[in-house]
Amino acid sequence: MSDHFVDRNRLWSRFNAAVASLPEPPSTPIAVVDLDAFDANAADLVRRAAGKPIRVASKSLRVPALIERALAHDGFAGVLAYTLAEALWLHETGVSDDIVVAYPTVDTSALRQLTASPSAAAAITLMVDDPAHLAVVDSTRSSRAVPIRVALDLDAGLRLGGQHIGPKRSPLFDTADVVATAHRILERDGFRLVGVMTYEGQVAGVQDDVPDQRTKSLLVRRLKQASMAQLEVRRREISEALAALVDLEFWNGGGSGSVEATAADAAVTEIAAGSGLLVPGIFDHYASFEPRPAAFFGLRVSRKPSPTMATVHGGGLIASGPTGADRSPIPWAPPGLHLTGLEGAGEVQTPLTGHPAALLAIGDLVWFRHAKSGELFEHVRDVHLVRGESVTEVVPSYRGCDRAF
Repeated sequence: MSDHFVDRNRLWSRFNAAVASLPEPPSTPIAVVDLDAFDANAADLVRRAAGKPIRVASKSLRVPALIERALAHDGFAGVLAYTLAEALWLHETGVSDDIVVAYPTVDTSALRQLTASPSAAAAITLMVDDPAHLAVVDSTRSSRAVPIRVALDLDAGLRLGGQHIGPKRSPLFDTADVVATAHRILERDGFRLVGVMTYEGQVAGVQDDVPDQRTKSLLVRRLKQASMAQLEVRRREISEALAALVDLEFWNGGGSGSVEATAADAAVTEIAAGSGLLVPGIFDHYASFEPRPAAFFGLRVSRKPSPTMATVHGGGLIASGPTGADRSPIPWAPPGLHLTGLEGAGEVQTPLTGHPAALLAIGDLVWFRHAKSGELFEHVRDVHLVRGESVTEVVPSYRGCDRAF
């Protein structure tokens, strides 16, 4: 029996004991974060960043207490938010006074709040990649007395053989276009250009060590190497060109899957990471780090359609991204359970097969992992923080705080 198999059985026992010790059995799905794994992952990210600070990607957590826990670790500094409304709330509640919004915003209601608040405007940086984004900001304010901090989002994809490989984000790729946009910002009253972001999602967010896909994994690793080599040259050229115009406060790059490679780039001053703290299912097969899953959700067996099957109530927490099996939740503990090909993970029921199914009784808990980090917590109000066999604290998710971003 492998150590991995034993660890998953121990996790099943630990989490069952932790839930059983609660005064009142919680409703399912029961969201759990293993604090020992979370803290170990945080330490590993810091080690991999090699001295460069890590900005916490809030989209991958969506639990204020977990964002604060990450920020309390030496080596973490600031938040990378995913909406302006979220950033305003994180600032208002004291979670952070250094927040970069990772995506351009056209939320005029949130922009009115930002442009009317000197304290929020001093703490929050907006992302832009087009002068039209500046015009949207200006349309929401009556004066330019409060300067708005902005950062340029640059395309960090790989250009190879006339093809573009990577996330379809910014239109800014060539140095001349970047410099021209920087000039537009600097010439416009009421804005400060303070940073740059280059997210190489084709490196940070793609598995490259899948056991049954050796040839594909080798190709992916080679594409990653080519991408980082090309990006390092572009970052250096753009950094030198921008340095003649403005003193930037930060250059953000990377993600949990590319921390070492991004940290080695001299142009980058900070690393973005979030998924590496919880390690969801799609982060299992990376050559760059050993996964320690930290986030789980528990569902109870509600029926036994046959002696060799067990059906849990709910379970269809499907992750965003391209539709496929890797976006489904993973039955994790007890080990050996599988989704069925016909039904998969359903909204109201999920049948499971595999040898442990015959041993499960109605009312027993099965623990799953979500495919993507952070998205699990959109489905629950409470998050149970577990150490060993004890729930140390129950904290609210964004949803539990009555917030949806």
